[in-house]
Amino acid sequence: MDAVQYALNLVLRIFEFALLARVLISWLPVSRDNKFIDLLYAVTEPVLAPIRNMLSRSSLMNNSMLSMMDFSPIVAFILIGVLRNVIARIFIMFL
Repeated sequence: MDAVQYALNLVLRIFEFALLARVLISWLPVSRDNKFIDLLYAVTEPVLAPIRNMLSRSSLMNNSMLSMMDFSPIVAFILIGVLRNVIARIFIMFL
């Protein structure tokens, strides 16, 4: 049971690093023709796109200065933290 929890935690940690790398790379003048950049976007975009879509439909982000910034990585980090806590509590319940 610990191995499953460890594997899930490892996958979430790797995704966090990929998300952090994408955020940092977005601040740099890096060409999108790079294979690593393509992989990074392919891994993170399926999670960030629905969050970005949800944020764009909210009334807070719709007509304000906040709409110029992409808050989807921040929301994704928060959701990963919540997911990590839920997984830990589920495994505590079954032990």
